[in-house]
Amino acid sequence: MKQQLLKEDDVIREMKKALAETLRIDEDTIQADSSLINDLGAESLDFLDVVYQMEQTFGIKMARHQVLEHVEELFGEDTAVDPDSGELTPGAVALLKLRFGEESVEIPEDMDMDDVPTLVTVRSMSRAVLDILDTLPSACEACGATDWKRDDNKIACSACDAPGTFENGDDLTRAWLTKAQEEHKLF
Repeated sequence: MKQQLLKEDDVIREMKKALAETLRIDEDTIQADSSLINDLGAESLDFLDVVYQMEQTFGIKMARHQVLEHVEELFGEDTAVDPDSGELTPGAVALLKLRFGEESVEIPEDMDMDDVPTLVTVRSMSRAVLDILDTLPSACEACGATDWKRDDNKIACSACDAPGTFENGDDLTRAWLTKAQEEHKLF
């Protein structure tokens, strides 16, 4: 069910707070389309900290693995990254363009897999949070009520206050990849 209680602006605002705290930078310098690495100077450990903060803020579990790791798990080794050059395969490039939106990011045909994290922006990470939040079930698993409320940045049942339950990021990524493969035959 696409929940309506938390919007993209809400998530971006929280993402900016987390990034400002983690990176020790002024929140006003962070834009929605800032690359976490290229524009804000984030490193791999910073990603872990921000993911943890988002999980705590919204009561969700984000993906632990990158999309390309899931590609190779689902469709076979070397389907996303050429083992000799370290470059993305044509299917992986097409997939990332689908994932990030072709108009929002430039992905060169010969992109090295180590450069993929530079594509992550405040907005793309916020959309990953929203994708998880949008898996809110239509009814509360504890009492069956169908009305939800926003309790700060978490979603709870209006009848019994049970927290909303959501799919985890890795399961969502695998499901999206399976659907993308069925529709676009990338690998």
